[in-house]
Amino acid sequence: MCGFSGFLVKSSCVLSDLEAVVSQMALTITHRGPDDAGAWADAQAGIALGFRRLAIIDLTAAGHQPMHSASGRFVMTFNGEIYNHLALRAELQGVGWRGHSDTETLLAGFEAWGIDATLQKTVGMFAIALWDTQTKTLTLARDRFGEKPLYYGWVGSDAKAAFVFGSELKALRAYPGFANPVSREALALYMRFTYVPAPHSIYQNIFKLEPGCMLTVSGGVPAAPNAPLRPPATLGGLTLYRWWALADVVTAGATNQIADEAHALQALEQRLTDAVQLQSLADVPLGAFLSGGVDSSTIVALMQQQSTRPVKTFTVGFEEAGFDESPHARAVAQHLGTDHSELFVTAAEAQAVIPSLPAMYDEPFADSSQIPTHLVCKAARQQVTVALSGDAGDELFGGYNRYFWGPRIWNRLAWLPYPVRQALGAAMRSVPVAGWDALSQPVNGLLPGSKGIAQVGDKAHKLAARLRGVRNMDDLYLSLVSEWQDPASVVRGEGGGTVVEPPSLLADPLPQCGVTGAADSPLRMMYRDSTTYLPDDILCKVDRAAMATSLETRVPFLDHRVAELAWQLPLHMKIRGNEGKWALRQVLYKYVPRELIERPKAGFGIPVGQWLRGPLRDWAESLLAENRLQAEGFFYPAPIRTKWAEHLSGQRDHTASLWAVLMFQAWLEKERL
Repeated sequence: MCGFSGFLVKSSCVLSDLEAVVSQMALTITHRGPDDAGAWADAQAGIALGFRRLAIIDLTAAGHQPMHSASGRFVMTFNGEIYNHLALRAELQGVGWRGHSDTETLLAGFEAWGIDATLQKTVGMFAIALWDTQTKTLTLARDRFGEKPLYYGWVGSDAKAAFVFGSELKALRAYPGFANPVSREALALYMRFTYVPAPHSIYQNIFKLEPGCMLTVSGGVPAAPNAPLRPPATLGGLTLYRWWALADVVTAGATNQIADEAHALQALEQRLTDAVQLQSLADVPLGAFLSGGVDSSTIVALMQQQSTRPVKTFTVGFEEAGFDESPHARAVAQHLGTDHSELFVTAAEAQAVIPSLPAMYDEPFADSSQIPTHLVCKAARQQVTVALSGDAGDELFGGYNRYFWGPRIWNRLAWLPYPVRQALGAAMRSVPVAGWDALSQPVNGLLPGSKGIAQVGDKAHKLAARLRGVRNMDDLYLSLVSEWQDPASVVRGEGGGTVVEPPSLLADPLPQCGVTGAADSPLRMMYRDSTTYLPDDILCKVDRAAMATSLETRVPFLDHRVAELAWQLPLHMKIRGNEGKWALRQVLYKYVPRELIERPKAGFGIPVGQWLRGPLRDWAESLLAENRLQAEGFFYPAPIRTKWAEHLSGQRDHTASLWAVLMFQAWLEKERL
């Protein structure tokens, strides 16, 4: 795994030494590549490429980047892994190989087959910056699912305008004169989703290249667009298009469903086995994360089946009751015979990670599982350089609770006319939280043991908010994935005006999922999660948490051939009753007893809400102070202060909403240092 930076300027006289500038940009992401550094520039063309290397394949100098193709036509920086590059080499006849890196394989493919055709042949994860010395064209490309990050955008204006790009925002910020302000529109989207969704970044005129997309620039620095570009798009010498689209996979799968369960399970096991085998190739020590859940246990089981020695597995445990998953991971590890390591973390150790989060993520990011994710990556890096994970199993095989509970909730509400639902929601909200809690006490008192419903008032008010604004199942999905339901009520626009929340990728047309009507709602949610939540939250979280420790992570479920098969499975092979990932479970139960796996789904969580009422209270209060929010001018203080007071009182659990504000405030504080 690696990181790169680069820029294209109108005139080389703008900068005295292009290589020195791009090297300084790359220096900011040394954590992504501590093993080697490189820079290349063409002053006449105004192009510069910088690189930091984490050596995984071909540890010799033959893997040094930026790398030139054999003919000298292409110069490339490449972050990622092409797992099938040896097979691609076998197709490339007559090439005089200098080393055995996948970077060299890609360059040979570009010369022999062209860029698009080569990418179509790849199995891997990547972000690429490629300069064509003949056509003076810059190409940026990102892998199918967005495993590797790639930012691009514009800095400066007129003669000093530059088109900049890189693996992380800190590399772009290091370009001389970077002064791009915060995007209020991106901030509104962040408050809704708790991450900044592509193609936006937190800065104006800086964007994320969407997964499966390619951007080309010819004829010098293009003019900056008035709004984020969406593929397909052309703006002067800039072209943006999709070289791969999940929508095509979904449509193809809908027309070629696998009806036979035995055949489907056999095919799934084989595809996963092949993916794990490919992704287990490395010239450095390799291991895997293990939580004891379905996804990570499946990956580890298939790894161990293929290995002649115990696979190194890693998990993190916490001292707080209800948040420690380590006993489940330990049981699976013992059954499979892995070389298992457990890191036990105290609350103080977990809280100590919080000050480093703004620098780690570069922009506001409020999935609090970022903390344990970083800790388990840090523990794994002490023994291995590459770790396989079980991410994406939920999106591909129907694992999230909303896939089965969301449709059930809607089925119970849909018969009510919308005005009646609004009135019911208003009536429920008119009863204070304490009133709902009081009403629930007699009922809870009749229930045995711990089966009473906790925080009834809080849950009643959340349901009331959804009743008042949900017109259909798509509205319900948006509500379920939105933290601040009305970001314009909390985010200030420029000059104190009203912020206009731009459309997100959730507004894109949906592909045909194979069934019609309400029956396809879980599939619609799975598709939307795969194009938004997966790349911008899950994969972003893991990439930054791991690369901060110079650890490469790999995701076998995101071998695109596994995804293609997953979308050929009928919905009933994914979700049965109240349980998701049916097909995946059948594969896993061949290797791990059912009783070691069967338990309610739990996220990779920590008790942040409790900490905000205790040891983190002073820190949070300083960031949420009314005069501070007013002076900074990004938020209306009133709704934030209301939620903060309700949370402190224990009336409501506003952990996620408050964490979103806190992570922006902490990021802003670091930004202004």
